[in-house]
Amino acid sequence: MKKTPKDIVEKAARIAVVAHAKQKRKGDGSPYIVHPFRVALKLAQNGFSDEVIAAALVHDVLEDTTYPEKKLRRELGESVYRIVKAVTNDDSLSWEEKKRKYVQTVRAGPAGAKAVCVADKIHNMESLLTDYQKQGPAIWKKFNRGKKQKKWFERMVLEMLRETFKHPLVDEYAQLIEREEKLK
Repeated sequence: MKKTPKDIVEKAARIAVVAHAKQKRKGDGSPYIVHPFRVALKLAQNGFSDEVIAAALVHDVLEDTTYPEKKLRRELGESVYRIVKAVTNDDSLSWEEKKRKYVQTVRAGPAGAKAVCVADKIHNMESLLTDYQKQGPAIWKKFNRGKKQKKWFERMVLEMLRETFKHPLVDEYAQLIEREEKLK
């Protein structure tokens, strides 16, 4: 197995901080950078490799920023790049097509992509549940397709993860989806 440079997590953290510098979370307006750090922390707490943790830190960089794809690949290496690429939405597609393609690319991607996917979905769901307590049903207006389609997507991701990724994080995600299902 190829050795990972010790500083890959720090490099990824620096890239994420710069790339997401002025962005805010749509649910509560908090600094966006908290999200990739929480995703990475979840994976670190579950014993994932430095490459997977680095990928978690930059998982939204290609999708949500102007950070150059070639530069990310060069700086963090092929393994991290493949994970990030697998969890990056194709914004040229309609919302439904984009979400279906996301599930397909994660399914076909490396195990690290499934780990980043589930940790990302867990943090997003935790944020949603917290924001719902403060904002109530009005929170659904912040999502492109509303509550029904968001739940459809979550169930589709969960089904794919159950089929392809045997890890306790999948059960944690399933429990959060159950809580989401009860929201009005």
